[in-house]
Amino acid sequence: MAKQTHLHCSFCGRSRAEVKILIAGQEAHICENCIEHAQEIIAQELKDNNTPQTFNSNNKIAVKKPTEIKKFLDEYVIGQDEAKKVLSVAVYNHYKRITQKTQPDDIEIDKSNIIMIGETGTGKTLLAKTIAKMLNVPFAIVDATVFTEAGYVGEDVESMLTRLLQNCNYDVNAAEKGIVYVDEIDKIARKGDNPSITRDVSGEGVQQGLLKMLEGTEVLVPPQGGRKHPEQKMIKIDTKNILFICGGAFDGIDKIIARRINTNAIGFNVDKLDQEQKKNNLLQFVSAQDLKSFGLIPELLGRLPVVTHLDPLDKATLRNILTEPKNALVKQYKRLFELENITLTIDDEVYDFMVEKALEYKLGARALRSICESILTDAMFELPGSKQKEFHMDLAYAKQMFSKSKLGMLKVA
Repeated sequence: MAKQTHLHCSFCGRSRAEVKILIAGQEAHICENCIEHAQEIIAQELKDNNTPQTFNSNNKIAVKKPTEIKKFLDEYVIGQDEAKKVLSVAVYNHYKRITQKTQPDDIEIDKSNIIMIGETGTGKTLLAKTIAKMLNVPFAIVDATVFTEAGYVGEDVESMLTRLLQNCNYDVNAAEKGIVYVDEIDKIARKGDNPSITRDVSGEGVQQGLLKMLEGTEVLVPPQGGRKHPEQKMIKIDTKNILFICGGAFDGIDKIIARRINTNAIGFNVDKLDQEQKKNNLLQFVSAQDLKSFGLIPELLGRLPVVTHLDPLDKATLRNILTEPKNALVKQYKRLFELENITLTIDDEVYDFMVEKALEYKLGARALRSICESILTDAMFELPGSKQKEFHMDLAYAKQMFSKSKLGMLKVA
């Protein structure tokens, strides 16, 4: 009993009589005050470090209606109404399917994975990231270019599920209701329309490895990613309720579509304007047959039943991308100058100049950032630390800075 009187908290030094609870460890004690304080520190650290969102697999999934999902996407992504509608409906139906109460003799709804086709810089990855912002489900973005067939240097296709597990702190039940966005899916196309007679370890072999995973099966996943080996502990994941969204640029597929629909028309009654519009946006006519000709195997296409396209960005859309979205490019640069207590103002003619140059380079919305950087680099170098509080950019300044940059010296083919 004599030892009891000398007990005290090993952290704050309070004696047993000064605290309500004293929890004993092997060689130390901690009081309830220190536990509360430690909990506050941990919560603050997790908040500051932007720790991945936690998901409770026991909570009911609350997914907004398709119109509400599209309205949220409209705040961040300009245009692409068709793709946004398809994505909104697919995501809503997927989680309605998961949460339905099924009876033994009830109709079982199959999942509908999605494939998005669009030129570079049109917003495929941005659409996927924006959906991740609003959904309280695990979400992973993976790159198909790193995958190889089993047994070769590179990553196994199962590693995409490892990313999903890591994003939900290895909660398997939560991961089994998640979404995986597979980017650059066109890079695993086989080299020709005919089945290969040699090993295509980063093409057709990867497509075959994806088949059962997309359809729904129990997959053994290495918890830390990398290659599987016999002595490694595996985590079993059922993929039947995981929604897969695939995206790719499919460079050259427009030629395949043009051959199929035969846009070259001859005659007096032909609407030439309509023909030109069709030629400028051939992706709107894309079908599974075109994807097969491009190099995706029929078995994979059967597991990606929803095919949607993203329109090429025209002048009006690029102009809106600069200024309209919540994370618009101009707003970002204005914020950068605000952090230095400098007010940035830009003339409307400068926006039109940027858009014209972006259309010349044919790199989509990504070209806008390159152009902004080339024009503003000198200002962002000189103004921080100076006494100047305002910076006004007119068309003459923009043209001068752009012509001096390496980007302005490039000749567009």
